[in-house]
Amino acid sequence: MNTERSIANTSFEELMGLVEQGPDTFVGIAPKTRWGRLFGGQVVAQSLRAAQRTVDPEFGIHSLHAYFIRGGTDKEPVRYEVDRIRNGRSFATRRVVARQSNGAILNMSASFQRPEEAVDVQPTTLPDDVPSLGEIEDSGWGSLLERRRTSPEVGRSVVYLRLAAELPDDPQLMACGLAFVSDGAPTGAARAAHPKQITDPNEQREYFTGASLDHSIYFHRQTDPTEWLLADMRCHTLVGARGITVGNVFTADGCHGATIVQEVLLRERRPAT
Repeated sequence: MNTERSIANTSFEELMGLVEQGPDTFVGIAPKTRWGRLFGGQVVAQSLRAAQRTVDPEFGIHSLHAYFIRGGTDKEPVRYEVDRIRNGRSFATRRVVARQSNGAILNMSASFQRPEEAVDVQPTTLPDDVPSLGEIEDSGWGSLLERRRTSPEVGRSVVYLRLAAELPDDPQLMACGLAFVSDGAPTGAARAAHPKQITDPNEQREYFTGASLDHSIYFHRQTDPTEWLLADMRCHTLVGARGITVGNVFTADGCHGATIVQEVLLRERRPAT
């Protein structure tokens, strides 16, 4: 398994092409990134893919909750160990631990549901006070994640996201694609709540250091992540260097596809002594 490849030269389907290595155990590639650590969205998406491989395809993901334990390295593959906690008639539950040689890097629980005929009500609507896609500068990275991000008010971040890839008409892969891009949305809302307002990304890295602590996604309706999505993120509180951000993800036609909740670590860098 080649771990010397750059993520810029890796397709999304290759990222999701986990190799089975024993009962309910899978290994995923870890392409190199420009910052030397794995993108959290990649580990979440690969964890979800591993869980999907152990569930009847009729069951679709409806929620996942992940804890980032330590930063993953891009110098070795990632091993995903799946625990089949429960198989029910309507729901199935899985736990996934992602590991590298230094130990666990992520712990995720995921719940799947068999399709049910029921009412479809959407009280949450696409906000009408956000700038258009063309008004926001590109803040994406690599070749897979396209992103436009702005902070229209204190504690709020509006993010346009898109997976720059071609996907088959496969609901499971689309859910993995949404998991991948979703980690590119929450941090900006926590920074927008901080009293020290710095808009330039390079300056932000000089004044702040941080990471994702945990990440949750509630999947409401099937969403194609290769089309532009809008995530309207708001910081609910910032305390103890931890910010809670909650946001709704919409398609261009206003469909509420998912809800994201993340706790972000946001620390001010201390002056050198």
